[in-house]
Amino acid sequence: MEHLKNLNIIVTAGASGLGSKLAKSLQQSGAKVIICDNNPDKLEIFSKNNPNIDTYEVDVSNENQVITFFKEIKRKNKKIDALINNAGISGPSAKLEDIDFSDWKKTIDVNLNGTFLITKLAVPLLKKNKGGSIINMGSTSSFLGNPLRSSYAASKWGLIGLTKTWAMEYGKDNIRVNTVCPSSINGQRIKNVIKKEAEYRNSTPEKIKSTYLNQTSLKKFIDAEEVIGMIVYLLSPLAKKISGQMLVIDGHTESLAMEEF
Repeated sequence: MEHLKNLNIIVTAGASGLGSKLAKSLQQSGAKVIICDNNPDKLEIFSKNNPNIDTYEVDVSNENQVITFFKEIKRKNKKIDALINNAGISGPSAKLEDIDFSDWKKTIDVNLNGTFLITKLAVPLLKKNKGGSIINMGSTSSFLGNPLRSSYAASKWGLIGLTKTWAMEYGKDNIRVNTVCPSSINGQRIKNVIKKEAEYRNSTPEKIKSTYLNQTSLKKFIDAEEVIGMIVYLLSPLAKKISGQMLVIDGHTESLAMEEF
């Protein structure tokens, strides 16, 4: 992946899960990687194991913390080539009338407002660099209804609106904006979602997982490495004319509808 050498890339929520694997993959390919995360314990472990990656404790939904983060980036880095908006939470698993407004608001704050705040301050650096790439992390919930996941679906649909709008606003600045939309990714996060849904539906994790798998034509969850591969492609010269798009990695999701509950 020669094209990644010497690129300065920001990855939000980079201390664990997909973000951690992505950050390490990019750094091993020669990129200068900067991560932020809101979990100090995970950041400490990540930093010890990856001393060549700059780490910052940042809650992306906190404007003051984001401003401070970018002041440090400007002080230490001469340029930014790409931003990966990976930060996001799964939100509550419940019908509309059972969702607390505080849980709704937190999901929107992190998934949508956090993307807005980070990107708002990254754009001037990308413009100064004469262009670059912004990659938002969407979901199959970015284009399909998702029962029991109102706040998550709303936030991910919102990302598509931002992606297409920002692609139009900043195309003249040679800034490309795209959203990668994976289905369920193998790992602890989807296990937690399945557990919460099973509890709400008075079902079992095994049954919920089987339902999720049967929603896709390939009957499989995807792996983090497959998402990383798409991101690496979008950062490459081969993708220099791709902007304003949803790139879906999901084994062909036929529906997110669930049996009656």
